[in-house]
Parts: sequence; C-alpha cells; structure tokens
Amino acid sequence: MTTETRSPTLTRAGSGEARWFLGALTETLLTHESTGGALSILQVTEPPGAEAPLHVHHHDDETFVVLDGAVTFEVGGETIPAAAGDVAFGPRAVPHRYAVGPGGCRMLFILTPGGRFDEMIRAMSVPARTRTLPPPPDGPPDVAHIAAVARAHGCDLLEG
Repeated sequence: MTTETRSPTLTRAGSGEARWFLGALTETLLTHESTGGALSILQVTEPPGAEAPLHVHHHDDETFVVLDGAVTFEVGGETIPAAAGDVAFGPRAVPHRYAVGPGGCRMLFILTPGGRFDEMIRAMSVPARTRTLPPPPDGPPDVAHIAAVARAHGCDLLEG
C-alpha cells in the first residue's frame, strides 16, 4: 500500500480502468496510488441475481453506495435491504455478503484504506473489452484459486 502525499485527482466518467470480475463490470474510479493509500473507489455493475459469497476483509472497511437497482446486504448477521440512494457499511473483520435484485444493480465500493481490494480485483479479473457486463463464463469459477488470491490480499472467503 502507498502512503504518499495526496494531490487532487479527477477520473472522468468512462475513463476508469474497466475489468470483468466474477461476472461483474468493475471500473476503478480512484486507486490507492492516486489517493496516497487513503482509499479506493470502484463502480461495480452486477447482473440480476448475482451474489457475493460470505467473506471478511481483515485490513479495510467497505462502504457500498447503491446507485441503481436493489441489493440485499448481510453484514455481521444483519440483513439490510437497499435500493438506489442507500448506503451500507461493512466494517473490517465483520463477515458480509450481498445478493443483487432481479433488475441488477450498480454500486460504488469505497475501501478504506485503499490498496488491497483494488489489487485483488486486478489479480482476479481480465481487462473488459467493453464497458458492459462480461459474457457468461465457460464453466464454474475456480473457488480454490479465488480463495487463495483473496487471502493474499487480506480477505477470506467464509463459504464458496
């Protein structure tokens, strides 16, 4: 992680690094490098019915800002239904997951401090050919690989 002097940063709409990550489109709006390690912000577009498995971040807090659609969060065993305009917080060391509603959703993920999560996205994804959802996968995900990469970036999958 970087801890350097911060300077003003602007990411223009449609110019963040776009990657296909586990069935979603992620666009990195602010990197930990550009914020001196303070935070990372990603815009994530999820398809209808997508689910993040129960997992825990050991080094960063995760804030979710729902921009479009609906998503149900489970944080520390509490179920939190959310819609456009709502914000949910997942503190580090507290297990959480989410399930996307039938219309899909678009969210901001804000990670504080920045670094581990955006690096994990890069390690588990491929550059997006277009700023759309990725094509369907050829087969099931390699859960062992996903868990190993997550663990290397300070995150543990609690179910797979």
